[in-house]
Amino acid sequence: MTGVITLTLGQTPPVRLAARLTRAIRDLRLRRGRHRAHAGMRRPEPDTIHFSDRKEIRMPDIRFPKPTRADAERRRALAPEPEQAFRTFSKAVVAEGALDARTKQLIAVAVAHVTQCPWCIEGHVKAARREGASAEQIMEAIWVAAEMRAGAAFAHSVKALAQMDEKRAN
Repeated sequence: MTGVITLTLGQTPPVRLAARLTRAIRDLRLRRGRHRAHAGMRRPEPDTIHFSDRKEIRMPDIRFPKPTRADAERRRALAPEPEQAFRTFSKAVVAEGALDARTKQLIAVAVAHVTQCPWCIEGHVKAARREGASAEQIMEAIWVAAEMRAGAAFAHSVKALAQMDEKRAN
């Protein structure tokens, strides 16, 4: 069973539609939370959004499977040499060196957020905590990643500026 959100489009501008969709999802989550608190049950997240003009958008399933020992063994059996090479490489990269292990794990947390790898985020946050990183340090690393990602978008705006200048010249 899945949750469904229905919106009426009409002549709604895209910006307003996005805001309405965001509110609808938030409201559904709030109702689910109240329902869960009162009945001890869980209502599913919506995975389909229906619009009144019969258009339908499928929302991606953002639940990722938990890797299992069987997955690791299968991966190793299918390509043992690359698996071992990767493990050796990984251990060498996070070993103490010019940077201590905690700093390396904080860098890994930041990069995991930029690459948006949920397993990397989970693994490196745990490793950073094991190496003594505080919650505040981990959050600061995430904010550095966010700034770098936003900074890249800002820096790449020169491509758009150049394109606009080229169009103006023609």
